Formats: sequence, C-alpha cells, structure tokens
Amino acid sequence: MRLADFDYPLDESLIAQHPMVPRDQARLLVVDRHADSLAHHHVAELPALLRPNDLLVLNNTQVLHARFPGHKRPSGGKVDVLLVRVTESTAVWQALIKGSVRPGQQLELPNGVTVTVLQAGEGRHTIVFPPGLDVFAYLETTGAVPLPPYIRRAPTEDDHTRYQTVFARYPGAVAAPTAGLHFTTALLDALHKKGVRTAYVTLHVGTGTFKPVTCEDIREHRMDPEWFELPADTAQAVNDTRDRGGRVIAVGSTSVRVLETAAQRGLPLRAESGETALFIYPGCPFAVVEAMLTNFHLPKSTLFMLVCALAGPERIHTAYRIAAAEHYRFYSYGDAMLIV
Repeated sequence: MRLADFDYPLDESLIAQHPMVPRDQARLLVVDRHADSLAHHHVAELPALLRPNDLLVLNNTQVLHARFPGHKRPSGGKVDVLLVRVTESTAVWQALIKGSVRPGQQLELPNGVTVTVLQAGEGRHTIVFPPGLDVFAYLETTGAVPLPPYIRRAPTEDDHTRYQTVFARYPGAVAAPTAGLHFTTALLDALHKKGVRTAYVTLHVGTGTFKPVTCEDIREHRMDPEWFELPADTAQAVNDTRDRGGRVIAVGSTSVRVLETAAQRGLPLRAESGETALFIYPGCPFAVVEAMLTNFHLPKSTLFMLVCALAGPERIHTAYRIAAAEHYRFYSYGDAMLIV
C-alpha cells in the first residue's frame, strides 16, 4: 500500500488535449480478468462486447460552467474563482480562489456581478451572490468550463458540449464523469437493442476526487465528501440484474463509488442519497460492481487506485504500459478501458 506502488511513467504527448470526434470512436482496451487477456477495440464496439442482461450504470451529473475571472474591489487585484459546491442556499457557494482574499472582500465577476467573501480558509472559501440572481443561469451563460489543468489550452465553445455527457441531467459537478463522455445517443440505442440495460446514479464530482494522495501509506488518505443519489429504480435494476445472473457494469469511478457506498448498508440495494467519502484501494471488496468502463487515470491518484482494486495492480500496470506503447490517449478526453 505504498504510494510509490501506484506510480507509472507517461509521455506527456499522450495526454489528450481535445475530445475524440465522434465520441464513440475512442479506442477501448478490454482487460479480461478471468482469461487474463488484453484486446484492442473501439467504444463503438460495446454492443458486440457486452451481453444481454448486462446493466450499465452511468452518472448523470452535469458539469457546471463554474470558473470565472474577477478582480477585487476596490484594489482591482486579479482573482480566479472556481465554484465547487452549492450550500443549502443557491446564493451561497464554496469556492476555490486564486488570489488572497479576506472575509467581507467584494469580488467583481463578469457582467458586473459582485460577490462577497463570507469565509476565507486555506484554499476553500465561502462566497455569496447578490440576492435575486439566478446563479445557475448565470453560470450557464457566463462561466467557463473548468477543464483540468493538464489540458493546456483555454476552453472553447465546443467544450461546453463535449466536456459533458449526452445524458447529463442534474447540475452540480466541477469535473465530468469522463468515462461517460464516450457515449452517443446512437450507441445507447444500439446497446438497448442488444438487450443491455442502462440505469443512472448521480454523483456531483468535486475537487476531492482529484485531491492528491500525499501520505506514504495510502490507507491514511481521506477523501473529501461528495453528494450522491441512488434512485429507487436504479437500485431495483441492480438487484434484478444480480438475480438474473447479469453483470453490473459501472461506467466510471463515480458510479462505482455510489454503488459500493450503498452496498455497505446491505444487500439488496435500496434507494439512498447523501454524501460519500468512500476510498477504494486494493484489498477493498466489491459487493455489487463486477465490471467497469473507465478512462486512463493519473499516476498516484485515487482513481488509479480504484481501478487497481478491481483488476489488480500488476494487471493494471501491464495494461497501462501496453496502452502507452500503443499510443492510447490518456486522461479526461482520452481513450477508455473496459475491465470485465
């Protein structure tokens, strides 16, 4: 469980800077744990790779256009504001702010909107928007897509749709559930015709998902809580799939964490919502998830550790080495891996 065990080398030229067009033409490395084999495919081939009665569980969170340039009043000093979480009031948000601020500080954002810093902490702050402002509408029309820092370019209009799944429904995430970015409406239709069912959970991806692991023994790491919901119809779909001998296939680490969080309360699954800080690493059991579609993740990240927990560290390190040698595209806009 040493942090160094989850490191791997990567040529930065393999980090995808733009999305695949079309979405489902991303490459797909299929890792079969039972046959101990690897095979090269494309995401569009999923209907041929999955079985009737399999269940795909996808995260329908919607990414907020949550990044804003601004300046302090009255000094004019520049700040960069990233909204990370709404509180009980839609006017009050937790935010990451680049630039020194203090409680009571006013920050002017685009289109003349002025926010006030309620609390200032180390990194995360609390700000309040003017009363009467429809903050979600303001984000949609004015905010920038919060692309990850390893995408070394400014967001474009294309990112407003491409850094969002086609089934995004509930706004609240500061990063996309990237495994879901590969799906098109046509691909989902083809999967349904094959007899593969789909169900949805919500987990609003927060900055905690990408919080660096700094402790040498990874078991000492603590995840930041993220809000999730497991609807009753999805819980029932999972239970029915297990009863019929089908596979529960989580699309992305966020879907895994919702299902396994709920499973800790016992089986069969029941509808649930709340916060999860579940950290899955090698040695942690999987009660529900039998297979997973996922992207290629950063070294030493909790996401990489979760994938290692499902398929085994040695097998995943081998898969990543082969993917790099075959010039797969890595990270958020990159290619995918199917672990079965």
